[in-house]
Amino acid sequence: MARIAGVDIHNNKKVEVGLTGIYGVGRETAKTILGVIGVDLSKRIGDLSEQDISAIRKYIEENLTVEGDLRKEISLNVKRLMEISCYRGQRHKMHLPCRGQKTRSNARTRKGLAGKRGIKKK
Repeated sequence: MARIAGVDIHNNKKVEVGLTGIYGVGRETAKTILGVIGVDLSKRIGDLSEQDISAIRKYIEENLTVEGDLRKEISLNVKRLMEISCYRGQRHKMHLPCRGQKTRSNARTRKGLAGKRGIKKK
């Protein structure tokens, strides 16, 4: 197992897919990382040399915000929105969707099950 940015990545996964296990790294970001370093996309994590793994680790540390730092940054942004009481901040406070979705019939994942937050069960 390779450990990159505090995350263990299984040896049998392809490098491109394995890097997406890191919070803040998606498929496109993984492709750009591997392109800059010069690692073949079809390789598996177990086939990488220690130099390749250290190069990936170094690139991520220097150029990307990932894992705990990114989670902290996002939560601070949401708290800031709630403190200044803008529309999006008010929606976050009320546990409602912030991006214009309908709430009359949907939004169960955000609002919770019936019976919570003032929604009466029939």
